[in-house]
Amino acid sequence: MSETLDSMYLAILNNAVPKNWAAVSYPSLKPLSLWFPDLLIRVETIRGWLENGNPTSYWLPGMFFPQGFMTGVLQTHARQHKIAIDKLEFSFTIME
Repeated sequence: MSETLDSMYLAILNNAVPKNWAAVSYPSLKPLSLWFPDLLIRVETIRGWLENGNPTSYWLPGMFFPQGFMTGVLQTHARQHKIAIDKLEFSFTIME
């Protein structure tokens, strides 16, 4: 067994995300038992987006870099409506 496989095995036994998986994944402090179902939900969300087009709402915490997504939304809107991106901002209404 290689050193990489051995460290993966020990991480899985300890309910930790193996280091070689974490190196190519999103940052997370969750144990493996919570990380893996979260990964599956993220993959399914992106697959649905790819196969069915833009959803009516987006799961921002599920994105690797939500700030980049929000900037892209502003850029797309600015280009479509020929508005300077510096004049755009997000506003929110807190609902009960």
